[in-house]
Amino acid sequence: MALTLYVDTARWRAHHKHVQEQFPGLVPVCKGNGYGFGHERLAEEATRLGSDVLAVGTTYEAARIKDFFGGDLLVLTPYRRGEEPVPLPDRVVRSVSSIDGVYGLVGARVVIEVMSSMKRHGISEQDLPQLHAAIENVRLEGFAIHLPLDRTDGSDAVEEVIGWMDRLRAARLPLHTMFVSHLKADELARLQQQFPQTRFRARIGTRLWLGDHEATEYRGAVLDVTRVVKGERFGYRQQKAASDGFLVVVAGGTSHGVGLEAPKALHGVMPRAKGVARAGLATVNRNLSPFVWSGKQRWFAEPPHMQVSILFVPSDASEPKVGDELVAHLRHTTTQFDRILDR
Repeated sequence: MALTLYVDTARWRAHHKHVQEQFPGLVPVCKGNGYGFGHERLAEEATRLGSDVLAVGTTYEAARIKDFFGGDLLVLTPYRRGEEPVPLPDRVVRSVSSIDGVYGLVGARVVIEVMSSMKRHGISEQDLPQLHAAIENVRLEGFAIHLPLDRTDGSDAVEEVIGWMDRLRAARLPLHTMFVSHLKADELARLQQQFPQTRFRARIGTRLWLGDHEATEYRGAVLDVTRVVKGERFGYRQQKAASDGFLVVVAGGTSHGVGLEAPKALHGVMPRAKGVARAGLATVNRNLSPFVWSGKQRWFAEPPHMQVSILFVPSDASEPKVGDELVAHLRHTTTQFDRILDR
């Protein structure tokens, strides 16, 4: 009995090919928990796509994945002096976002990140005059720019990249390759047309692995079902059942990421109102679970346990049976499955 990730493999891979066709030179990204699939599986899929580069989040991830992917590994987290040394092969390329970082990587293969409107990290325009000397002792693989997902000010992503291309060109820095993130296919094509001597390579994770929502599905197996009557006590905290129904023990708890939720940016009145309503219910121990039974998301009977969750299903719904599987609406990047099944 397990929390299972089911994958419609043919459909999933067809989506990969579609994205690859839209973004020539695509660099797949495999970081964190491997977007819910794990590093080994995504390394296999990147190899299947014929990718020559796979981007990872950290040097620790590069060390784990190097035995599963034979091409170059691009570490996205910028190098900082004093970081813990991790033994890595020469095919690992480091990102740098400061002049000091470039000087600290003598002889290494590097991609230099420029500061975008994200304001996260990157070389500034004022740093450019110092780059000429700094890059003499590294093997420069290209520049990179990480763009925001939303542009609420109405600005143009392509224009932001063009601005940096012009600055780099004016500084007489090599522009053979530019790695970009969060561009649309038509935006990438516009850039490639305007700068034919530069190879633009899109680093893509979410859109590649999770872009087809119908290709994957989490399901938790029912382990036990116990009938309860209104007022009967149950669980760790011995709270009372609010009405007659069933306590359903289903595979999937906090160790799987069930009950964990990344903060979301809310736009508009209705999403904000719903957020306030959920917060209000939570104060009286009413929390909606990600598990679905008989067409409805069911409430947690109590906070999820380490490896299972206990749900309350009212008596007017059909009784789940041991061995049934409940669809679970879980976020891939915060979920750890027990098993993955291709179908």
